[in-house]
Amino acid sequence: MALLELQDVSYAYGAQKVVEQLSLRLPAGSIGCLLGPSGCGKTTVLRCIAGFEPVSSGTIRVAGDILSSPALHVEAERRRIGMVFQDYALFPHLTVADNISFGLRGSPVAAQQVRVQALLETVGLSGQGKKFPHELSGGQQQRVALARALAPRPRLLLLDEPFSNLDVELRERLALEVRSILAAEGITAILVTHDQHEAFTIADEIGVMHEGRIQQWDTPYNLYHQPANRFVADFVGQGVFLPGEVIGASRIQIELGILSGNMLAGGDADTIAGKVGSRVTVLLRPDDVVHDDASTLQAEVLAKAFRGAHFLYTLQLASGAQVLSLVPSHHDHAIGERIGIRLDVDHVVVFRVDD
Repeated sequence: MALLELQDVSYAYGAQKVVEQLSLRLPAGSIGCLLGPSGCGKTTVLRCIAGFEPVSSGTIRVAGDILSSPALHVEAERRRIGMVFQDYALFPHLTVADNISFGLRGSPVAAQQVRVQALLETVGLSGQGKKFPHELSGGQQQRVALARALAPRPRLLLLDEPFSNLDVELRERLALEVRSILAAEGITAILVTHDQHEAFTIADEIGVMHEGRIQQWDTPYNLYHQPANRFVADFVGQGVFLPGEVIGASRIQIELGILSGNMLAGGDADTIAGKVGSRVTVLLRPDDVVHDDASTLQAEVLAKAFRGAHFLYTLQLASGAQVLSLVPSHHDHAIGERIGIRLDVDHVVVFRVDD
């Protein structure tokens, strides 16, 4: 059974539609993510789930209970939903321990102290309870905000761009830590972010949003290798689209050679792969184009970005089209140099030219 379920949820500011007939299901104990560019409606969805905004249509259920519909709106404080905000929203005049215990007011003092100490240990801040927020680093403040949200044992936790104020290296490390903490607490959570690396690190399932709708709700692996449409293919990961022509059943000719095998195109693969002569575009990821000194197929290095273990090369083909290639960094080629390449494509992602 899904702990969180949104069915045909819509929301509008006056005449402006922000979210349109959005549906998703998140099982208990899972971490979901709404991923998309600024203005796509993802934070609005989170605010509707939290109870900060009413829905125009549709229903929001948590553990089977209807919390939002056009006829019913349960107040935010009665939803038993925790929230971690982008700016942490800690009380500067309260100690770390007092910040964490804020949501436990009304409980016996001894029980509060036990819960606070347990959470300090869980989030890696044992012995820091008497400090004030300004005495902590950004990553530590985020852990305090997480502990405070977890303290009352919410049935669902919402995280609104929780790592956006941190540096890139700390984001990924903290995302891994947060995933472990949520698993230890057995918490179901949903995250909002525009950062796909963050989403891939923490989430079990991700919904890619565009213009108020979920384009695809899937695992990170499937979003990357089996995108449902051009928007998802373009937004998730890196890649380029090359023109191609269907030359037979599950066979497509592109400039770099013939691709064959399973064709993936958001449910339209059979139609595309079976129409000989059809013009299509094919998605090539950087890991689909392999550097090979023995290959007779050559491409010119236009640009390169050092990634530590790898270079990300931008390569120009004979036609002028460009592809990306992820190459081990001991292959340090100069701009303007021609190098051998070959295709190694496991997932052939193809779209009609009018998609």
